[in-house]
Amino acid sequence: MSYRVRPATLADAAILVRHRISMFTDMSVPIDRAALETVFRTWLGEMMPSGTYRAWLVEAANGEIAAGGGITILPWPPGPQYLGDTLAFAYNVYTEPAHRRRGLARLVMNAIHAWCGGNGVAWVALNASRDGRPLYTSMGYQVSPSPMMFYRVSGYNSSVQDGQKPTA
Repeated sequence: MSYRVRPATLADAAILVRHRISMFTDMSVPIDRAALETVFRTWLGEMMPSGTYRAWLVEAANGEIAAGGGITILPWPPGPQYLGDTLAFAYNVYTEPAHRRRGLARLVMNAIHAWCGGNGVAWVALNASRDGRPLYTSMGYQVSPSPMMFYRVSGYNSSVQDGQKPTA
């Protein structure tokens, strides 16, 4: 079967949302599906037109979407290993079960790398799932000795937590 990679648009929001939900489901991460669908679709509506979030989809010859993934472009302070001012963070890399083990996630990552290289972004970071780790290490990604950590801020506005913007 032949495949082609293309940039995703906001018209592809339904498949981008489905891939994100499916990714978490496949990793056995508990989610509130309805809430995540709503807030992620809203987020895409803001982040894709601004260029902050960019995504690519892999189409099969019959037009079926077989895989996809995206990046958020973040302002990033120059540091000892990277003097650039932006960083791409890759996520939502997902391949439909019927199309797995055909190199489609690699096609998505190659598209991400090509876009970054042509747009002045020298570094791509990601959090790899157990299943994705072999792909990323084969592409040259290095496991960081300082894994990302998270802290939930006490007193955080619950309407924001629920995906709504705070009111002033």
